[in-house]
Amino acid sequence: MEVIKLKNKYVGLLVIAIAVLVLFMILSYDIALTKISDSSCLHGATCPMSIAVRTQRNISLGLVSFLMIIGLYILFFFREKETHKETIRIPYEKLDDEEKKIVDLIKAYDNNMYQSDIVKEMGLSKVKVSRILDKLEGKKIIERRRRGMTNVVILK
Repeated sequence: MEVIKLKNKYVGLLVIAIAVLVLFMILSYDIALTKISDSSCLHGATCPMSIAVRTQRNISLGLVSFLMIIGLYILFFFREKETHKETIRIPYEKLDDEEKKIVDLIKAYDNNMYQSDIVKEMGLSKVKVSRILDKLEGKKIIERRRRGMTNVVILK
């Protein structure tokens, strides 16, 4: 199932568009009721039917105004929460050759990779790769997360 994320700007515009659509529906309904009221009521503006039509019109326009205000508020005053993930600059000058190769390998695989795949790609023993990853984790360059029988290694 794919989740659709709407930006606040689009939500605000959507609410305003719905309010405009409702406004047109209310106006057409009001025109029809006013014609019926005028043709069937002989008392004019004091007719109960005319009073009911005016009351209904005022309530409807109030609701549409409320929708418009909400839409404008969302459009102009709701701000997206910006998340800035701090990117750590990798100090290549402080890494030895094997550490550099592993970091470059993980970068080539979209910044995350199974530890078992690193062992296969590097041609080193599991122990050697684990020790190198321990050093990189200590330098806060990578993070390891347990996944089943292996770890996922993620560049920070």
